[in-house]
Amino acid sequence: MKSRVPIYICIIIFSLTATYGQVDTESLEKQKDSTEIMYYIVEGDTIAHEMINLDEVYLLKKVKFMSEKDRRRYLILRRKTRKVYPYAKLAAERLTTMTERLKTIEKKSDRKRYTKLVQDYIEGEFSDKLKKLTHTEGQILVKLIHRQTGRTAYELVKELRTGWRAFWYNTTASLFEISLKEEYKPFEVKEDYLIEDILERSFRENILERQAPSSPIDYLDLTAHWNKKAVNN
Repeated sequence: MKSRVPIYICIIIFSLTATYGQVDTESLEKQKDSTEIMYYIVEGDTIAHEMINLDEVYLLKKVKFMSEKDRRRYLILRRKTRKVYPYAKLAAERLTTMTERLKTIEKKSDRKRYTKLVQDYIEGEFSDKLKKLTHTEGQILVKLIHRQTGRTAYELVKELRTGWRAFWYNTTASLFEISLKEEYKPFEVKEDYLIEDILERSFRENILERQAPSSPIDYLDLTAHWNKKAVNN
C-alpha cells in the first residue's frame, strides 16, 4: 500500500515559499562581471588563479557485500534514496526562504492568505509525483528531511500547522509504518549509514546535487565507525 502522508509534509513546506524562490539573475551577472581573477605563470603558461585552487579529493572504496541479498538491498535503497533526496533538498531550501519571508509579513491574515494561495499552486505541481511514493520511500524522505533541516517532519508539520494536525498526520502515517518523528542517525542506524554512503557517492558522481546537512557529517569518520563495529562483531 502506498502512503499518502509524504505529500502532506512536502506540500506544507514547499507551498509557503514557492512564489519567492526566484533568482535575481541581474545581480548574479553583476557579481560575475565584477569578479577579479588573479593569474599565475607556470612554465611559460598563464593560468587563472581559480584554476589552481582545487578541493581536497579522496577516493571511496568499492562497496563490499556479505551476500547477494545484501547487494540487492543496497541497490534498492540506492534507487529509493536517489528518488526522494531532491524533495528533501527542496524542503530545506523552502524552509530557509520561508523563515526569511515570514519575517516581512506582519499581519496574521496576510500570512494565511499567502499560504493558501501558494499551497493551491504547489498541490497542482507536486501532488501526482508525491502520491506515487511507496511507504518505504516515504520513510526515507522523512529521514532525509531531518538530515537537511535538523527538524523532524512531525515538528515541521506542528510548526507550520497545528499540534492537532501533527498528531493526526503521525497517527495516520503509523498505519503505513511511517513515523513522522523519525530522525536521521547515521552513526547509530545501519540503514542511515548506507543512505549517507549512497548520498556521498551520488554527489561525487554528479547524480545528485550536494546540499550540506543541517549538522555536519564527516563521511570518513562515519565509515571508520562502522568498519570498526564490523570488526568487533
